[in-house]
Amino acid sequence: MTGSAPTLPPTLDQWQAAGATFHWRGHALFYRYQPNPGKPVLLLVHGFPSASWDWWALWPTLSQHYQLLSADMLGFGLSDKPHPHRYCIADQARMLLDLMAELGLSAAHILAHDYGDTVTQELLAQQLDGSTGVHWHSVTLLNGGLFPEAHRPLPIQRLMAGPVGPLLARLLGERRFKASLRRIWGETPPTEAELDTLWQLLCLKRGQRVIPGLIQYMAERRQHRTRWVDALQRTEGPLTLIDGLADPISGQTLVDRFRQLCPHGRVVTLPGVGHYPQLEAPQAVLQAMALSD
Repeated sequence: MTGSAPTLPPTLDQWQAAGATFHWRGHALFYRYQPNPGKPVLLLVHGFPSASWDWWALWPTLSQHYQLLSADMLGFGLSDKPHPHRYCIADQARMLLDLMAELGLSAAHILAHDYGDTVTQELLAQQLDGSTGVHWHSVTLLNGGLFPEAHRPLPIQRLMAGPVGPLLARLLGERRFKASLRRIWGETPPTEAELDTLWQLLCLKRGQRVIPGLIQYMAERRQHRTRWVDALQRTEGPLTLIDGLADPISGQTLVDRFRQLCPHGRVVTLPGVGHYPQLEAPQAVLQAMALSD
């Protein structure tokens, strides 16, 4: 039996009401922390271009097994979106570590998706080089660009990362945004409620204008490939990839490369599921994590 997921997503007001604000380097960052005495911590690291809200369907069941912590990283969701600003993966990792220190947390499991996978690779690299005292018990990764050679970004993502990115960001409208998300979903299409909320998360605090800065993570993946792939290969805790195979960005190509480079890792494939397994098939993700109500 897998844990049952709620059928309706929370509104942004409901999600925000359950969270708090962490002030970091002059910026206000939204986070949710749900203690559960006696249970281990699970750090949930969201993807691009969304936010911690992505975890809503898993949250009720996960909260029975873990203390849950998730934050909207700088430039995302309900957090501040400074512009101009040089966004980088190392800073996002440092923010999460500083938040954990603020809450008195020194160890955790990780569940990450997309952009969050790359942040997780940096967190693992920092553990390996001894620059952090936080210990990671295990890592579970959902669809993301772990290996730049296996990543297949959409054309709009490539353009956003280039010289015309700022212009395209200003022209990005709701219709095009939703069409792009539908393209990377699998057999079960996103609901209008999900698409509406993801669009709202993007637009908050003039979020469109920071997309070209955030999407430089694709260049960072190439620049830091050796460091971040090495982190996956050398991590000592259990490593799992749960992958929606219908994802045109990081589906079968990611699975094949992961098996080549991380043979010690466990792989769970989800046929018919696209880029957002936690939203498209939450029960399958919970089952892959061996969790139940």
